[in-house]
Amino acid sequence: MKGASTLYRLLGDEARLRLLRVLARERLNVTELTGVLGLAQSGVSRHLGLLKDAGLVAEERDGGFTYYRLAPKLRDGEHAIAPVLRAQFDEAAGDASVRADDARLQEVLRLRKENFEAHASPDAREARQLVPGRSWAAWSRALGLLMPALKVADLGCGEGYLTIEAARWASRVIAVDRSAVVLQRARALAHRRGISNVIWKKGELEKLPMKDASVDVAMLSQALHHAQNPARAVAEAVRVTTPGGRLLVLDLRKHDEEWVRGKLGDRRLGFDDEELNRLLTGAGLSDVKVGVGARKSGDPFTVLIATGTRTHAITKTRRHEEEGD
Repeated sequence: MKGASTLYRLLGDEARLRLLRVLARERLNVTELTGVLGLAQSGVSRHLGLLKDAGLVAEERDGGFTYYRLAPKLRDGEHAIAPVLRAQFDEAAGDASVRADDARLQEVLRLRKENFEAHASPDAREARQLVPGRSWAAWSRALGLLMPALKVADLGCGEGYLTIEAARWASRVIAVDRSAVVLQRARALAHRRGISNVIWKKGELEKLPMKDASVDVAMLSQALHHAQNPARAVAEAVRVTTPGGRLLVLDLRKHDEEWVRGKLGDRRLGFDDEELNRLLTGAGLSDVKVGVGARKSGDPFTVLIATGTRTHAITKTRRHEEEGD
């Protein structure tokens, strides 16, 4: 009775139930679990320790990493609590927090798939998976070397990962973000990577701190759904692009994952393909193309890529109309 009481108290915690549910689907390390559950790493480690002591979670070493998964008896349905947990997991499948965990799990697995260490794991040793040196990051950098030394704007740059990749081939990058704290982290990252051809600016997408026609390419990568006014943000991106220059947008296709509003600060739940097309054509761009950039079965998020060319200069009168003067 004492053991049962301890076990039920252990399971009377939402975070531990979420952790067990995730581990029932995939083995993960502490860092990955932190990303999926949105909890502090210390908290995740504490929960794992308690569940491991109770015989509900097993620890595995693989390639220098420590992974966790359900203990064999629980995983195989031999533990007394297994059917109760399974019923609870099935019943909670439609819960908003559970759906959020599932979405973040898909993102963690996507990132793992693009990482070499994952291809070397026992679960992915098929010949078609094990390709030493294969890397989407390497491919993007290789393609970047084919680009001319353009002036680029990374609008809504966040912590600067895309900024730094663009800086490897661009002559200059202007990186804009509304958060001074985030920009500080981005500057520090660029310094550690030895990147010096970036100008960092604090500003809003709807009112960029940049001169007209100052860059050859303007990029809005996963930034437009954060904009208060997406149409105005696109118009501003076009304004700072030279005639003949291009706008590149990466954003989410319309979805119904409401949790991203509170967790990630998203103002929009993505865009329909046609809506994204209208935003670019409405801003005066020509040769507009919208297509799927990334999509995975079971993942609620699909990435759309849109691009268009600015074919003319914005007149002073038109610019004043756009600015509401």
